[in-house]
Amino acid sequence: MEQTNAELGEGKLFKLMIKFSVPCVLSLLVSALYNIVDQIFIGHSVAGDLGNAATGVVFPVFIIAQAFAWWLGDGCAAFLNICQGKNEADGAHRAMGTGIIFTVIVGAGMLAVFYPIKRPLLYFFGASENTIDLAVEYFDIVLGFMPVFMAMNMINGIIRADGSPAWAMSSLLVGAIANIILDAVFIFALGMGMAGAAWATVIGQTLSLAISAFYMARKTKTFDFGIDSFKPDMRKFGEAVKLGLSSLATQLTIVAIAVVCNVMLKKYGGQSAYGEDIPLAVIAIENKVFTVVINLTVGIALGCQPIISYNVGAKNYARVKKLFLYILLCTVAIGLVATLLFELAPLAVVGIFGAPKYSDPVLYKDFAVKTFRIFLMFVTFTCSVKMTSLFFQAAGKPARAVVASVLRDVLFFIPLAVTLPLSMGIDGVLWAAPIADGIAIIIAAVITVTYFKSIKADSSVDR
Repeated sequence: MEQTNAELGEGKLFKLMIKFSVPCVLSLLVSALYNIVDQIFIGHSVAGDLGNAATGVVFPVFIIAQAFAWWLGDGCAAFLNICQGKNEADGAHRAMGTGIIFTVIVGAGMLAVFYPIKRPLLYFFGASENTIDLAVEYFDIVLGFMPVFMAMNMINGIIRADGSPAWAMSSLLVGAIANIILDAVFIFALGMGMAGAAWATVIGQTLSLAISAFYMARKTKTFDFGIDSFKPDMRKFGEAVKLGLSSLATQLTIVAIAVVCNVMLKKYGGQSAYGEDIPLAVIAIENKVFTVVINLTVGIALGCQPIISYNVGAKNYARVKKLFLYILLCTVAIGLVATLLFELAPLAVVGIFGAPKYSDPVLYKDFAVKTFRIFLMFVTFTCSVKMTSLFFQAAGKPARAVVASVLRDVLFFIPLAVTLPLSMGIDGVLWAAPIADGIAIIIAAVITVTYFKSIKADSSVDR
């Protein structure tokens, strides 16, 4: 098999961007459907807003799993494309095989560690006495399939890097469609409630993994993959691991944000008219809606990762600069549209997830409007910072990638979310986000400008 992907260094940039990004964006949107569809069906079921709060409590576990899967998958993908740009792709397949082995091991480890401590863990993530049993019912099933969920996400990144973004999208789409159909059957026709939503999710994930595994066994384009690929190569895998660090950092900071938000909203919600459950139900919806927006921008950046990595490896820096500007313009456009939607029609968004069944509807709507208008005020900045981190990951600059992804969440948002409520009450948790976004975008701009000043465009004509 020819170990090349020369199109990435020679094709028209905008056409390549469309070719690789559109399927990747759709893949991530479909991936988000796994949780969003559950949330919608649960919100309209007997579980209602308490069910939404319960899935919000389980949400950090999914993100932890995704953090490790994307760390290994995105790292292996970037490693493959950089090797191709250098014409040094021989043996890269062993990094892929080693990554798959490690992904499954980590998934099994999560199952072994989390299952015995599930109730204390879910209480720590923000569960209340009203939601803990619903959360455990959902958690028990999805945790059992965690290795499947992680392998699916990890392999999907490799497939995109291999030049088959449409196949990656199709694998997720099949699983998502199955999830939607089974949600309706299990939750409403069979009355299985939270367990039905969980079973629909894991069956869909299993189908997606089966399709991705078939691709790895039969359809790879730029590298040979077989039994020999699973012979560990720690040197090559170590390089891939370093390249994927920003994905790990980004996802783990999302976990930290989710946990801190849940804990602080539960604490200060209990001291306010809203109570504990309204803030948790609303922030669970906000998390899922925000996931859609961020996946649009992340999908564009991840889709362009093979193009960025290949051209960095080939030292075609003029193409790298131009592609960054294209990605940035798309990111800003998406962020501005989302901001208008959240500021002008927050109740229309929240209403998709059902009306409150167990909470005061006036208080519920009041907090929902406040959350979307304040918490997501600078969503354009949030998207731009995340996009910058992914760009540096693809460019083989893991340190800059980690700085861009971690600073906003760890150094700014979390301390603000803990301290602002001391004087502002529950509103302080919401205001922490736009303040952190404003500081982080300045830092991201500085490290981006310094990076481009440090590289010199080669003399080849940009296409």
